[in-house]
Amino acid sequence: MSNATPVAIALGSNLGDRDAHLDLAVTRLSEILNDLHVSSRIDTAPVDVVGDQPRYLNAAVVGRTTLAPLDLLLALQAIEREQGRERPYVNAPRTLDLDLILYGDRVVAEEQVVVPHPRFRERQFVLAPLAEIAPDLRDPVTGLTVAELLARLTAG
Repeated sequence: MSNATPVAIALGSNLGDRDAHLDLAVTRLSEILNDLHVSSRIDTAPVDVVGDQPRYLNAAVVGRTTLAPLDLLLALQAIEREQGRERPYVNAPRTLDLDLILYGDRVVAEEQVVVPHPRFRERQFVLAPLAEIAPDLRDPVTGLTVAELLARLTAG
């Protein structure tokens, strides 16, 4: 897999058995990504949501893929659906949320897929787990590493 692209994916769950949902996600991701590394899990308050929602369990993974960005995104959405993910409204509670954060050094802005994830630089619940396993991964838009983005976020 020498032509495989490094990718970063954020995982989250705030409905049902959060640990079981993340466990299943890691198992499924290990089937589509090589050289998978998984962060520890953090419990966080919901961000940018409407009304009261349960707390989230968040983590991140990095691995390598030969899938194109859209194909990888579709695979992530299939894993979400397998875990009962429904989308009744924007930022609704979810059994499983898998966000494609980084796809190598590529910047993709298409109707169905946008990479890097547009809000990951402002989200400590994404950056902290990602910095644990891939602090030197670089954001192709800002040129900053994940560790630098986290330091900037927590300092400001």
